[in-house]
Amino acid sequence: GERPYTCDVCSKAFSQKKDLTAHQRIHSGERPYTCDVCSKAFSQKNHLTAHQRIHTGERPYVCDVCNKTFSQQSGLVYHQLRHSGERPYTCDVCNKAFRLQSTLISHQRTHSGEHPYTCDVCNKGFSQQINLINHRRIHSGERPYICDMCNKAFRHHSNLIRHQRLHSGKCP
Repeated sequence: GERPYTCDVCSKAFSQKKDLTAHQRIHSGERPYTCDVCSKAFSQKNHLTAHQRIHTGERPYVCDVCNKTFSQQSGLVYHQLRHSGERPYTCDVCNKAFRLQSTLISHQRTHSGEHPYTCDVCNKGFSQQINLINHRRIHSGERPYICDMCNKAFRHHSNLIRHQRLHSGKCP
């Protein structure tokens, strides 16, 4: 179809003016939609709506195979790939297959050695952003995972889970 509205920054074209306006916020950094619970701001109204489900607990998307519910449609779509077994993205180096393109891209860094995420304190590089986020907690001392039985705090979610087995008596 016709796309008469063009971004003057990156030349991406849109069929509707409202879509161009929303897109331009990527370049401007404008975030006009704010959560009234936690004050987090968003560039698009639908992103705010999806975020608000964190606070309300609403999970309107339901898997028709196992009835698992999701707060976002993308979570349901990804989950449904588990039932189908579909892994449409394949590494051209080792032929390992992935459900998501983003997981493939992250995996490919194991072959290239690329570390695009760098700690601004010690300059250590990481191939995945989550590993950098976890690493930064060493410098900040942040321990965001709290045991609800004894209030002991942990840097990593996996350490909290392992610790909670001590309370339940379900040690591996």
